Amino acid sequence: MQPKRQITSPQLDMFRSRLENILNHGHPLYRLSGLIGWEVFEQEFGKLYSEEGRPGLPIRLMVGLTYLSHAFNTSDEETVRRWVENPYHQYFCGEEYFQHRLPIDPSSLSRWRKRIGQEGAELILKLTVTVGLACKAVRASSLERVIVDTTVQEKAIAYPTDSRLYNRSRERLVKLAVDQGLHLRQSYQRLGPRALMQAGRYAHARQMRRAGREIKRLKTYLGRVVRDIVRKIATRPELQPVFQTELALAERLLVQKRQDKNKLYSLHAPEVECISKGKAHKKFEFGVKVSVASTNRDNFVVGMLAEPGNPYDGHTLGRSIEQVERITGCTVQRGYVDLGYRGHGLQKPQVLMSGRKRGLTPQMKKELRRRSAVEPVIGHMKNDGKLGRNYLLGALGDAINALLCGAGHNIRLILKKLREKLFLFLLGLLLGDRSCSECHKQGAALPDPVF
Repeated sequence: MQPKRQITSPQLDMFRSRLENILNHGHPLYRLSGLIGWEVFEQEFGKLYSEEGRPGLPIRLMVGLTYLSHAFNTSDEETVRRWVENPYHQYFCGEEYFQHRLPIDPSSLSRWRKRIGQEGAELILKLTVTVGLACKAVRASSLERVIVDTTVQEKAIAYPTDSRLYNRSRERLVKLAVDQGLHLRQSYQRLGPRALMQAGRYAHARQMRRAGREIKRLKTYLGRVVRDIVRKIATRPELQPVFQTELALAERLLVQKRQDKNKLYSLHAPEVECISKGKAHKKFEFGVKVSVASTNRDNFVVGMLAEPGNPYDGHTLGRSIEQVERITGCTVQRGYVDLGYRGHGLQKPQVLMSGRKRGLTPQMKKELRRRSAVEPVIGHMKNDGKLGRNYLLGALGDAINALLCGAGHNIRLILKKLREKLFLFLLGLLLGDRSCSECHKQGAALPDPVF
């Protein structure tokens, strides 16, 4: 059914005060709530609901919690808990009076992300660009010149080793067999963990021959369990679809070799890839490659695109530029990239690579020197946001998390800009009209008083 609508009633409550009457109107979150076009989300996401059944949760509440979660790098559970404690969070999400109960179950946010999909997450990022233009956190002319780079969005998995994968696959198969009432000849529940422990000890002591012997033993245990299950479900066709996925993963583990491509690194996230970016402190990263596009001048994120399959950087540039133009509605004039994009093959827009010396105007040279500014943008999204470790499930979770990380970064920049504006306004009040006029001469945009 269509979600509930948060309608502001003109009638006052005798025993409660409205949030707008007790909050500081100069607070960045309070001001940001008035800049976001919430009606856009109502129109677009309202199409995803049916006309029958139980009423859905308010769309503004779900979008607001999504913004807060990625802006302040909190889990779904922590976001909902903070919402109860923080009146500014409640007002940002559309509440009229202060609430004392949890607004939703945290698991509702997971279902909400699946409902909106990648297109909805892109709309959430697009609205942050619109708000950034409104509050002058980013200039319209900056959208024509972007920096594009790639990074790795790591998945929330343990470091993959053969011994751990063999033992974990065996445990999952044994558990599934017990749940289905399938009696196995031997489960190796005692011998498997012991062999895993011995493999780790021998590897730590650099006794690789002995470690290899234990790993081979774990592989043998897994193969015996797989063959036992295959034999026993052959006469029970109703169980074959139940074991199909787990058996396919186990067979994939058993046949893969050290130098193979498209190896299996995680059982609960089989889409994970091993990517090497040439870092000295981290040789391999396990996740998915993400293309990041930011404005050359303001470090505002205007594109986040997950690229499964670990493609060559130059082959991702065209898709990244298309996404930027789709989000901003502006044609990209120049793109700045590093040497990893050689051979991109794009005719438009003009692509300038780092290290280029000839055929550049002074403005191009100045902008090319700022190409490396995308690196701290990526660093902030990994340390201050959720790009460093993705907990969302599947390839769809990779795409959604990347887009929402870009939206969270933009929200942080917008809140910073609103704080600076408020500081300049208060400084002008303290120092008098003369200082205020000097601030205007220096290009500072002072907001109207909202108290």
